[in-house]
Amino acid sequence: MSDMDLCARLTAGDLDALVDAYDQHGSSVYGVAVKVTGNHVHAAEITQNVFVALWERPQSYDPGLGSLRGWLVSRALHESALRAEVG
Repeated sequence: MSDMDLCARLTAGDLDALVDAYDQHGSSVYGVAVKVTGNHVHAAEITQNVFVALWERPQSYDPGLGSLRGWLVSRALHESALRAEVG
């Protein structure tokens, strides 16, 4: 399934689209969060936050600007860096 199709499904409120997005990209998001924070609990929270943000505001992802994986990983990197600064 293309990122554009997934985005359209998310925007329409299709919960299965969120499951599909998590199945496709969850391990990448979690892996980045673990690498940056060094903490599995924080990484799990960050992963959850990234996918909740996708669900709540799917229109914030623009398929024309890059891949969904890139967008999700970028959000995870940002949140992980903030978490690492706080401790």
